[in-house]
Amino acid sequence: MGSISEGCLPGHSGVQETTIISFKVIYSWFEVLFLLQFGHEQLQKGRPIILGTFLCASQRPKKSPSFKIQEASSQNVDLPKRLPKNKKKPYPIPFEKIKQAARKDKKLAQMGIEKPLDPPKNGLLVPDLIPVAYEVVDAWKVLIKDLAQLLHIIPVYACSECSEVHVAQTGHHIQNCLGQTSASRRSFHSWVKGSINDVLVPIESYHLYDPFGRRIKHETRFEYDRIPAVVELCIQAGLDIPEYPSRRRTSPIRMIGKKVINRGGYVEEPKPWRSANSYSLADFDTYGACGRFPPPTSSDVARIAQETVDAYEIVRLGVEKLMKKYTVKACGYCSEVHVGPWGHNAKLCGEFKHQWRDGKHGWQDATVDEVFPPNYVWHVQDPKGPPMTGALRRFYGKAPAVIEVCMQAGAQIPRKYVPMMRLDIVVPDSEEARLVA
Repeated sequence: MGSISEGCLPGHSGVQETTIISFKVIYSWFEVLFLLQFGHEQLQKGRPIILGTFLCASQRPKKSPSFKIQEASSQNVDLPKRLPKNKKKPYPIPFEKIKQAARKDKKLAQMGIEKPLDPPKNGLLVPDLIPVAYEVVDAWKVLIKDLAQLLHIIPVYACSECSEVHVAQTGHHIQNCLGQTSASRRSFHSWVKGSINDVLVPIESYHLYDPFGRRIKHETRFEYDRIPAVVELCIQAGLDIPEYPSRRRTSPIRMIGKKVINRGGYVEEPKPWRSANSYSLADFDTYGACGRFPPPTSSDVARIAQETVDAYEIVRLGVEKLMKKYTVKACGYCSEVHVGPWGHNAKLCGEFKHQWRDGKHGWQDATVDEVFPPNYVWHVQDPKGPPMTGALRRFYGKAPAVIEVCMQAGAQIPRKYVPMMRLDIVVPDSEEARLVA
């Protein structure tokens, strides 16, 4: 550094000399720059410098409540990225917790102690969730009926080569097709007229009379009916459908580790019967729904659209509530879902490295999006305007396909979908896009 004026150092008054400041601990190079700049400013001002030990402490500033409120109401939320096909899906529950629970069960099994089970893990129903099951299945019927009516007036297009869906008068021009022949089309989509199964993706599951009974084998898979996974979840939660009976236990099952020591014996499935007040099986299925329901009148479109949004939210919240108690398994590689404590043994998986698993599924706990997928589509601000282009895709938002259909039909959108739809962004012209920061 420079010379130090008189009175700067005790015991060295009136003597000009060069001083080297040594630091005992340097936490980061930011602190070094700060100290050097501080000393240079003090020398310019003619103030004394006191040698000693500098103790610097840094603390991350706490988020203020105003920041949290601003973050909660933030716009332009990006959707989660698509998972790669050549990897297994991440576990919904951290793998360390899964291993800890397995060690605990193994320790109890070695000691000969039964595994403590609460309803519905022990085969008994949860009385508080029985009304939820009925509410979900009633909303499911309304969702299929109203959505089938709206598709008569709201055009939906689906790509014949991939899973892309678009809700507008014409298909978009975004080059993101991943089909087998996409290279010859320069990744442009091959649009065809869509159906209700493109908007409300059908996820089916095997119906089991006794979920804790015999597991489904590959040779016996045709002996079981496949129904929507949402309906099967409601049946196991207490919904009674004569066509799909379910065993209702009065005494709990007992387990030691992974072995069931008492399940009340195996019971043959009774023959289904039908009563006058029973549900119609066609109301649960999306196939052919547009042909069963006529198009609505112009005065009823907005009302039906709002009913569809409300039914969609009831189904999603109900499924989320039921899955907190009832076990649902999903394959970590494909879209197969099984409602029950254990997955089936049908060898139907054809995804990444299925040869190593002999076609068996890699079962893990399912998420709500796997049982009731939202199927995100591009949000179209002007359905009758020009088609979307890939140059402006960063300005476009997305929304579940059901919500997009209902919004174009005149329904009010729930607030939680507003950030991902980017309603506050004005999409520029193609010539202005390069000028936007």
